[in-house]
Amino acid sequence: MSSPESPGTEPTVPALEPPEVSGNVVVVEGVEEVIRLPLPRRGRGEIFGVASQLLGAARIRVMCEDNLSRMGRITGKMKKKMWIREGDLLILRPWGFQEGKADILFRYSRTQATYLARRNLLPASVDVFSNVETPADTPPPAA
Repeated sequence: MSSPESPGTEPTVPALEPPEVSGNVVVVEGVEEVIRLPLPRRGRGEIFGVASQLLGAARIRVMCEDNLSRMGRITGKMKKKMWIREGDLLILRPWGFQEGKADILFRYSRTQATYLARRNLLPASVDVFSNVETPADTPPPAA
């Protein structure tokens, strides 16, 4: 016998590794939740940002989650599809060779941004959506 195990026992099966956490799976208190919104892929260097000033020519001044103000550029195929206003939540990919510039990859709607804020998925530096009250949250006026 080449096996060190006794003849009456079954061979041990190695434990399976946990599933790889992808961009849309979030672990909250040990429970995995699937979120149907794109999140920044940290492995690719993507970060959150908030549009602060429209500069024109598909360029926008963006305040990023690392507290740096960058000039964001709307990439080619997104120029006609994506209309960005001041205060919108964005996903950015900073340039590797110029620290003050970044490509804008995705824009969240106001509803999507408040959803991420309620789930505590936004860093504190860009979380300007948690204080926004919806009409259902406001109390009726006192008579």
